[in-house]
Amino acid sequence: MARFLVALLLLTCFSAAAAPRVITLAPALTELAFAAGIRPVAVSAYSDYPPEANQLEQVANWQGINVERILAFKPDLVLAWREGNPQRQVDQLSAFGIKIVWINPVTIKEVADSLRQLKAWSPAPEKADRAADALLNQQAALYQHYASLPKKKVFLQFGQRPLFTASGNTLQNEILQLCAGENIFADSRVAWPQVSREQVLMRRPQVVVTGGDKKRIAEVEAFWRPQLAVPVIAVNEDWFSRPGPRIMQAAQQICRQLHPE
Repeated sequence: MARFLVALLLLTCFSAAAAPRVITLAPALTELAFAAGIRPVAVSAYSDYPPEANQLEQVANWQGINVERILAFKPDLVLAWREGNPQRQVDQLSAFGIKIVWINPVTIKEVADSLRQLKAWSPAPEKADRAADALLNQQAALYQHYASLPKKKVFLQFGQRPLFTASGNTLQNEILQLCAGENIFADSRVAWPQVSREQVLMRRPQVVVTGGDKKRIAEVEAFWRPQLAVPVIAVNEDWFSRPGPRIMQAAQQICRQLHPE
């Protein structure tokens, strides 16, 4: 029995040592890593899903990344977010010989592709494939269910003072399209344009979709009253704003509320 326990301990230690040491520099990247079967050794601020991520040291936030602390972890791989991480600091890590993978999915397919890309560093690569397949299957099911429904004109509201929205070149727009929604600012040349109250009213949206909870609905309704009295859908902000596996939960929530019939 003693020999068996020693052998088991050695095997466990070997497996842990063999697992690549991965650091994620954005909450969405943390979610992607876990979904792909990777447990990072360190993460960014606001990496709160899955719950295990809360136990990990945070080495990056909106102000930048802690280069010295990251180097101390001796990572095999650092996952960086093109839209949020400073290029100069990430280049510093690369100069020290650390493998950097930039991930910035802007379509559902690219989220699935990112999961498959991470297989190379996952102790459980089959988990990455399952997560990617589940994402694409959910996408196909929603498309089949909602594609034939009449489209509703939607204002995607991010922020309030100032007002920001999403253009057609965003993951959030693709989710809206999947739910037979028509983004009133899909034609914007900027991915995340700042818009005025007057511009929104001129385009006559039938629904407003925003991130938040029931309290947020009341705030948005009060902001637009009395010029615009349309239904407001509040979707879980983390689901909708992070380009990760939970984006399909946002899609399901929006689809059900956009077309309750």
